[in-house]
Amino acid sequence: MTTRRHTRREILRGAAALTAVASFSPTIGRAAAPQAHLEIDALLRRTTDAGEVPGVVAMAANDKGILYEGAFGTRDLAKGPEMTLDTIFRLASMTKAVTSVAAMQLVELGKLQLDQPVGNILPELSAPQVLEGFDDSGAPRLRPAKRPITLRLLLTHTAGFGYEFLSADLIRYVKAGGAPSTSTGKLASLRQPLLFDPGDRWAYGINIDWVGRAIEAVSGQPLEVYFREKIFAPLGMSDTDYAISAAQQTRLVSAHQRKPDGSLEPIPVTDPPWREFWSGGGGLYSTGRDYLVFLQMLMHQGTFNGARLLHPETVALMGQNQIGDINAGVAKTAMPLRSNDFDFFPGIPCKWGLGYMINTEPGPNGRSAGSLAWAGIYNTYYWLDPQKRVAGVILTQILPFADDRVLRLYGEFERGVYDALKAA
Repeated sequence: MTTRRHTRREILRGAAALTAVASFSPTIGRAAAPQAHLEIDALLRRTTDAGEVPGVVAMAANDKGILYEGAFGTRDLAKGPEMTLDTIFRLASMTKAVTSVAAMQLVELGKLQLDQPVGNILPELSAPQVLEGFDDSGAPRLRPAKRPITLRLLLTHTAGFGYEFLSADLIRYVKAGGAPSTSTGKLASLRQPLLFDPGDRWAYGINIDWVGRAIEAVSGQPLEVYFREKIFAPLGMSDTDYAISAAQQTRLVSAHQRKPDGSLEPIPVTDPPWREFWSGGGGLYSTGRDYLVFLQMLMHQGTFNGARLLHPETVALMGQNQIGDINAGVAKTAMPLRSNDFDFFPGIPCKWGLGYMINTEPGPNGRSAGSLAWAGIYNTYYWLDPQKRVAGVILTQILPFADDRVLRLYGEFERGVYDALKAA
């Protein structure tokens, strides 16, 4: 493991990375725009008409403004309301990028540090334990971690925490009585052991939930209030929050489950009756338009709609590889109804910045090397290409995660956006 000791100084040095960002990316030209829009429209309509997804919202923008907006299909296969551009989705893990931005705001203010033990702020993390297996009676075997957990390790999913749906050992640990499941919304569900020593490798897990707890500890505000005051209100993201109004509920999409025969059926999604904490790793509701505004803020190096959320140097730092030789972004499922195995760039090593995955080589559908991306478990996806200065979001509401039909649609939509840029 390579130890990282850069903090505020590193943020200031991050300005150098901005010189690699392309300074111009044209909007779709007048002649190209109608044809480009029609082709993407046809793609989305064909997919929903064929029943491959119930409904979809897709949007893209570059540094000049909106490139594409489209909504097709239905919010609910059983009830039938049409999908619209203002449909509200469960973002799930697309919440993580928002939490990462909030954490880096506090790093800029000196209230959080990337490389100091986060146990100094959160006593629950001051003496982390590593799960080494189970004894003959089925009891967990734990040992002290070899090194402390830091904010950088949490933001990069290298602290050692996992998710139950990706770890048979954590499922067994919960069943053995070690902690409630994370689906319960109980704070004790976060008090899980590590799967490996901090910094040793990458594993997708509850790391960003702990980042949320750190934000609350140093800001003195509940996470929902911090987000609303420091991110959503400044950017005009009026349809994004952990709790939505009765009026917004009428625009909420239903979730659907992919059955073994490939068909889809609506499924209920209910929050725990009482949440003991707001999850930094998931839980936000939002629209495609709101989330695209968030991505546009990052595209514009921290400033959008007249509001500055981060300094350009910080945005640049967040988009740089923070995990060295470790590879990221690949996982095997332990709950097939919840998630498929996933590897979004087979054969391409991926890294992790301070909030998102980074593809180290150009993607097959147009994005540049060094682009940023992640997703939510209900098959919501986004990407941000700092070099070509384009961002996109595509939203469905289907389980399990990494659905092959949605991933194919995601790739075709991305290709359509880049083809439109080339045509212009």
